[in-house]
Order: sequence, then structure tokens, then C-alpha cells
Amino acid sequence: MDSLIQNTDQINGLLARNGVKFGIYKDGTFNEQLFPFDALPRVIEADEWAELEKGLSQRVRALNLFLQDVYGERRIIKDGVIPSDFVFSSSGFLKACDGVVPPAGVYSHISGIDLVQAKDGTWYVLEDNLRIPSGASYPLIARDLCRKASPKTFRENAVVDNRNYPQLLADMMQSVNTGGINVIMTPGRYNAAFFEHSYFAEKTGFVLATHQDLFVDNNTLYFKDYVKGAVKVGAVYRRISDEYLDPLTFLPESLIGVPGIMDAYRAGNVAIINAPGNGVADDKGIYYFVPKMIEYYLNETPILKNAPTYLPYYEEDRQYVLDNLDRLVIKDVSEAGGYGVLFGRDMDEATLQAWRERLVTQSRRFIVQEVIDFIDLPVAEGQRQVPRKADLRAFVLTSADGVAVWPSGLTRFSRIPDSFVVNSSQGGGFKDTWVKQPAV
Repeated sequence: MDSLIQNTDQINGLLARNGVKFGIYKDGTFNEQLFPFDALPRVIEADEWAELEKGLSQRVRALNLFLQDVYGERRIIKDGVIPSDFVFSSSGFLKACDGVVPPAGVYSHISGIDLVQAKDGTWYVLEDNLRIPSGASYPLIARDLCRKASPKTFRENAVVDNRNYPQLLADMMQSVNTGGINVIMTPGRYNAAFFEHSYFAEKTGFVLATHQDLFVDNNTLYFKDYVKGAVKVGAVYRRISDEYLDPLTFLPESLIGVPGIMDAYRAGNVAIINAPGNGVADDKGIYYFVPKMIEYYLNETPILKNAPTYLPYYEEDRQYVLDNLDRLVIKDVSEAGGYGVLFGRDMDEATLQAWRERLVTQSRRFIVQEVIDFIDLPVAEGQRQVPRKADLRAFVLTSADGVAVWPSGLTRFSRIPDSFVVNSSQGGGFKDTWVKQPAV
């Protein structure tokens, strides 16, 4: 481990050389920066990971069943488990996807589940990301570089190999492929996660394409191969948001979508990864109901806990929130990336009162949660180690053959002392996540 710490600067230099960056649009300007890496890994013991793996698989299976139901029979609404208001008022619910069943019935092919671990050891799910979750490429390339910098470290520590993610991705895409090539569709060089798009195209051998390389004819998606001509696409891993995907179905002003791709999808001629319309399931308001989904669809007790969450929509929850707002955290359901998160403890009484009124009048727009004092992890800062808050994004891949939890993950940490916001867009860094091998 000491060798890794000593080589931190070298590893960050190699990450920079390999273009491991992320971009942020702020005030109309695109700023690209390095994603700082800390060589001290997060270590998860084998038995602890086994429990996490079961909980993550359970949660994603229920979320896929919810998406199938909410765009189909809507039993969960008819049976009064989830209010219709929460589904149909969600910006993620897309009427254009109503009644559409994707190839093999898989909606969330790649799920990024964000967790934190409380100081008593309990893991809590903070957020489900089912649209286009990013981040798996960073621990992958960091592990590769760490192996080169300090091969001795990995010989002396029994760590589960994480290099199988590209194969999991390739197998998943092929399992839902409707006949044709696999494509990774990127908005282009100035997307925040372009490094990841190109990295996975290289690792899987799939075609990296922009909208200019794709077209639809007779409800079939094609790639413009300048040697072979038009080549049918059977599965597309799109890295653009729903609203920009097809200007004929969604935003007509989109310049990065493919006209008619939704017609090809509705006709069953191409798999889109992840499925359009998934945003209804990772809406922060819907998050409140995920434990109920697990009980409803699977008839199982949830293994992983939600953070204690309150919906001002419900009178009992609303009264609790109004009485305790000074020690709770408010989250805007329409925000992501660490934005729209406000702590009551940072507000004066006038601001708290203004928020109490807003939570009453805009009860669907916000959720309110208890503040989880999650653990700090050691971060190397020069020659010393300092404690910083850290979360974990776990990646779960769902194919036609079942659910696979990747034995690794993206650990993000705050670079600001005492800050609970760890997102890269807020200046955070990242670590590798080591899952220990089971004892023989």
C-alpha cells in the first residue's frame, strides 16, 4: 500500500496522459478538468460485499419490474402502492414509451446505485441512477495503472479482479441485440464523460459513433460504414439524455439525436441502452417507494435500506418535516450531481420558515431526509492522511440472462473538510474500490 501512496503523483500523471477527465458546463462555458485520484483504496471485505451484492441485485430487479409495470398494466398504481401523481407528474415519465417493451424486457441495463456507509456500518442507498450512469471507467483505468506502478501491492493483497466490466458490458449488449452491430453513441468530444465513451468503445471493440454516423430507414437503425456501406445496428448504448435522443419524438431542436430512432425502437428493431423513459424510476420522489416495490413485485424484505426519507406530499411526513427542518436535508427531485441539496442546519430562522412554506406549496418537487453521518475514508494529502466523506457508486448490469453486480465500483470523496458533497461536478476526487477475495 505504501508503494501506491508513493506513486500517487505518477499515477495521476498517467491518468492525465490518458485523458481521464470530465467536463462541466458552467455559465455557458465548457470547462474540462482532471478527476483527482487518491491511491488509498476503499476496501470492502468479502462477506460484506456478498450482502451488498444480494441487496443491489434485489433492488435493480424490482426497479426493472416497476418500469415494465408503469409503462404497461400499472398494477402498482391501481393497487394504491404508489400514487398516480408521483408517476405521471414525473419529468422522467415519457408518454412516447407507453406500451413499449424493450428487447428481452430489460429497461435498466446499467444501473448506478449510490450508497453511503453510516458509522455503525449500515449501508444506505442514497440514489438510483437508471438513465445513463457514468463512472465505471475511472476505477478500471486507475486499477490498471496502479498494477503497473506497484504490481507487488496486488500480489500481496487478495483483491477480486475488476477487469471483467467491459466483458460484462459486451455480453449484456449482445444478449439484447436484435441483429446487427453494437454501437456506443456519444454526443461528441465536448460531453462531460467523453473519455468513458471512447474508453469502453476501445475495450469492447464496439463502434463509437455520433448522430452523424447513424440514420434510420424503414424503422431500422443503420451505421454509415464508409467501406461496407450501411450496416444494421442491433443495440446502441446511447450516452445522451432522453430529450435529445430523437428530434422527431422529443425536443425538435436537438442537434445530437437521430431522427426516427424511437420508431426503430418501438418496432423492436433495436435495443436502446438504457431504455428511454427510465427517468421515472430514478426520480427522487419515486425513490421513497423502492422498498415498497421490492415487497410488491418480489414478495421479499428489502436487504438494503433507503436513507430515512419524508415526502411533504403526505400529511404525517409533512408535519414531521416542518417540526424538524433545522436538522434535515432538502433535495430537489429535478436536480442531480450534488446540486439542489440544502442542509437545514445551515439556514437561519427566516430561511427555514421560507422553506417550510415552500415545502407545503411544492410538496411534489422536494424530498426531505435525515442527515446520515456517513464514514470518512483516509485520503493522502502530501505526506499525511486526512479524513474525507466518501460514497460508493455500485454498477449492476442486467441482461437477458439475469443480473450481475460488478465486484468493484466508483468511490468518490469530498476534497473539502467536513463536506458531505462528494460529486465530481462539485470538485470531488475518486478512489479504487477493492473487494477482498473470500477466505479459503
